[in-house]
Amino acid sequence: MPDIFGVIADATRRDILQVLLERFQRDSEISVSEIVAQLEISQPTVSKHLKVLREAELVTVREEGQHRFYSLNPEPLEMIEDFVIPFLSAGFDTEVTVEYLSENGERVPGPAADDAFVEAGEEVLPEEAAAAAERMGRAAARAENRVKELVARFRLRD
Repeated sequence: MPDIFGVIADATRRDILQVLLERFQRDSEISVSEIVAQLEISQPTVSKHLKVLREAELVTVREEGQHRFYSLNPEPLEMIEDFVIPFLSAGFDTEVTVEYLSENGERVPGPAADDAFVEAGEEVLPEEAAAAAERMGRAAARAENRVKELVARFRLRD
């Protein structure tokens, strides 16, 4: 597998990935001709870069007759995220505090552990609540990483 950092180092490939990301977020594919039209670059250039992205497993292709439809495969980019996040978060305080406020904005005590969910000194959540808490935790982690990324970009522009 090619070095993922080398693959995304090329500005044209990053532009293609951006186009593919927009389609990925809408859960759709895009043809080579649509990429050519959107980026205003030649078809051979787009095809050459799509081949590199395919070899790096960053895109998938579906053939329909003579047409090829491309989709983003974001999984290989997780390796980059795992590498970059510690650098983006260096020097940031990531501790989160929670306050409970009444309707009029006054601080109130948080909910106490329910005795029905306490076993052997450990708090136990019902399965649905644990699954919801896990989803919320993942969403919060993604949001935290995105904020750190944006702050780092802002700092680089200064």
